[in-house]
Amino acid sequence: MKQKILITSALPYANGPLHFGHIAGAYLPGDCYARFERLKGNDVLYICGSDEHGVAITLSADLAKRSPKEHVDLFHKINRDFFNQLEFSFDHYSRTTWPGHVPVTQDFYRALDKKGLIEEKTENHLYSEQEKRFLADRYVVGTCPKCGYEEARGDECQRCAASYEATDLKNPRSKLTHSPLTLKPSNHLYLRFDKFKDQLASWIKDKKWKENVLHFAKRYIDDLKPRAITRDSDWGVPVPNHPNKVFYVWFDAPIGYISATKEWDPKRWEEYWLDPKTKLVQFIGKDNIPFHAVFFPAMLMGQDLPYKLPDELPANEFFLLEGRQFSKSDGWYIDLKEFFQKYTPDQARYALAANAPETADSEFRWKDFQMRCNAELLGKFGNFVHRVLTFAKLHCHSKVPSLGHLKEQDKEFLEQMKTLVDVSAQSFANFHLRKASQTLMDLSQLGNAYFDAKKPWVLAKDPSQKEALETAINCCIECIKNLALLASPIIPTSAQKIWNMLGNTSTLAKGNWDKIHQDPVPPNQKLPEPHVLFRKIEDAEIEEQIAHLGKSLPKPKEAPMTTPTTHAPLKTLIDYADFEKLDLRIGQVLEATKVPKSKKLLKLLVDLGFEKRTIVSGIALSYEPEQLIHKKLIVVANLKPATIMGIESQGMALTASLDQHLELPEIQRLPPGSMIS
Repeated sequence: MKQKILITSALPYANGPLHFGHIAGAYLPGDCYARFERLKGNDVLYICGSDEHGVAITLSADLAKRSPKEHVDLFHKINRDFFNQLEFSFDHYSRTTWPGHVPVTQDFYRALDKKGLIEEKTENHLYSEQEKRFLADRYVVGTCPKCGYEEARGDECQRCAASYEATDLKNPRSKLTHSPLTLKPSNHLYLRFDKFKDQLASWIKDKKWKENVLHFAKRYIDDLKPRAITRDSDWGVPVPNHPNKVFYVWFDAPIGYISATKEWDPKRWEEYWLDPKTKLVQFIGKDNIPFHAVFFPAMLMGQDLPYKLPDELPANEFFLLEGRQFSKSDGWYIDLKEFFQKYTPDQARYALAANAPETADSEFRWKDFQMRCNAELLGKFGNFVHRVLTFAKLHCHSKVPSLGHLKEQDKEFLEQMKTLVDVSAQSFANFHLRKASQTLMDLSQLGNAYFDAKKPWVLAKDPSQKEALETAINCCIECIKNLALLASPIIPTSAQKIWNMLGNTSTLAKGNWDKIHQDPVPPNQKLPEPHVLFRKIEDAEIEEQIAHLGKSLPKPKEAPMTTPTTHAPLKTLIDYADFEKLDLRIGQVLEATKVPKSKKLLKLLVDLGFEKRTIVSGIALSYEPEQLIHKKLIVVANLKPATIMGIESQGMALTASLDQHLELPEIQRLPPGSMIS
């Protein structure tokens, strides 16, 4: 029986172009899942669109000398075209500036207000005299009221994860101009999230989501309090009966999923959003967890209509570029126009899927991309398809041969193939995209091993082995068919090409997973001319891409290197028991800032996996702060805290030294918290 599945991916903010870091988190996993569920015969509706309101857009538009509408029009088109280039299968891609979004958002507000869930009050808000405007939380930094961290964000502390109002910060200042902020009275509407505590806690307690998602959401629910839903602005959805007020972007953006579905079909939207049998799956990045696991569900609970609450919330971690966050201003990005002149969307989709950040931050590395394309897509996957179909052209008259008597080796191959198809289906259904990618390569390897073991080129020399040869090639063609099936959600263009090379004329993506897997390719079906699916990526072009990275980054400050005439003498010998007392861990730098009034010291916020710590390190003469972000260092984790320049340092980063030159040993692969011994 068909299952109705409503899928959303977080609405991308139309304030800049998307990059592969975004795609790997909330979008490619959603698209692969949607494609798989369609193949399984389910009734799938995949919705997305641009999030186009908020103070950030007005500020960026001002800087670019554009109106907010011109600004979002530009990036809506850029991002929509990028999705199209990557062959995303949205059933509808909308935007929150389409006229129909306004009444849907206002109706949400009216339903909440009618139930007494909205309160109006005048409170002091942070105002920038220099910028002549109230500042949204995201444009405020200050000292955390709970742990004292001086660079805390406006609504959450990165160090202690405390949640608070921006007005709770000590010494608040503008993130843009660094000017001090003052408190000025402003009248706003607040949604009484505190009244949803029990209902949310009851709803979420039995969810089988990722542990980090549940932990994060439950912590928010425990500390729920009223939250402002309005802002002083003329850019956004107008608040009924409140002139010069618009809804805060976090409030209207998730309602965009519903208004987008109404835009898709004004008559059928209720079939998905108001049917309790619908399965609602929302793909997000980890920075969107509180909004989709707490705030939006509460907003849905407060409506008169019986809206569907999320059933699944696959929240992925961050996706980096060569160990650092994507940043165009730092030159740490991939020129997508140039990329797609050289490489195919399927090469990008496969490399991102194979490294999907499902349980921890992962990254795009050019050398890894080359390996994925050459060793896996070309070497295992494409090579098996081409060698089998080329052999069939030469020795089977370009037709699918009949399946003769199966020997034990053939039966074992077909059974192993069936197992891998089942593993792939389970992986897609459970949002394990990396496993699905690996299973595709496992099936390719299985096919190659079977082909080599059967040695059809030897059988072709003996006319008495014709049946054995045809049976082997028939089994290999079945493997190719299943490879196309498993590949279709991840690399749809290549999968369709394989499907056509088997003599099929239908659209693979519109077929049925179980039927395609179970029904053999018809004997005597004509096989068209085989062709190569992927090209080899040469070392030189990868080296060129790596050389482009970070051209705008400041160069390391290196002291002149000299060869010492004498080396420092060894220290006193110690027993192993003394060394064993040291607890050395891998720590990843999240933030780095210069220590005021010091030329040598940097203050680092380091992630040790199990907790975050502040470490003061004397490396400012050798490294700029921005060069350290996301570097993995060796940290002495059990060193007693020491106060340096008024800052408590909770560990030590190990360095190598030669005369005046310092260098940080860097770890590449192991995650934060790993022990060093």
